[in-house]
This record gives sequence, C-alpha cells and structure tokens, in this order.
Amino acid sequence: MRDPQQPKRPDLRRLAELSSIALLLPSSIAVGLFMGYLLDKWLGTGPWLLLTLTILGIVSGLLSFYRAIKKELKDEPKS
Repeated sequence: MRDPQQPKRPDLRRLAELSSIALLLPSSIAVGLFMGYLLDKWLGTGPWLLLTLTILGIVSGLLSFYRAIKKELKDEPKS
C-alpha cells in the first residue's frame, strides 16, 4: 500500500513522451535539409531541392508537433 504522505513520483512514460515532442520539429527540419543538400549535390540543381525539402520538413515538423500536443492535451489527466 502507498503511504498517502509519500510524494507522487512523476510518470516516467508521460515524461518520455513529452520530451520526445521537443525533438519532432528539429529532426524533421534536419532530415529535409540533409536530403535536399544531398539531392542538390547529386543532381546539380542548385539550392532548389534544399529549399523545397527544408520547407517541407518545417511543415511536416509543425504538423507532427501539433498532432502530438493535441494528443497530449487530450490524454492529460484531470486534477
């Protein structure tokens, strides 16, 4: 049995989920940037694929960030 006087421990699973949200946006941008750079270098298209894939990475990251925040707010325990 738990002692009612004992302080609550943080829910580590929830903490891990919340900390992973912080990595969504930078990782999406980095993937778009890296892929655009490699494709531009390989195809010789200048900065166009770099810019296009970076913008797509930003949009993808923001969309993923929005979905994750929306899910976390829905799953938030009522206090």
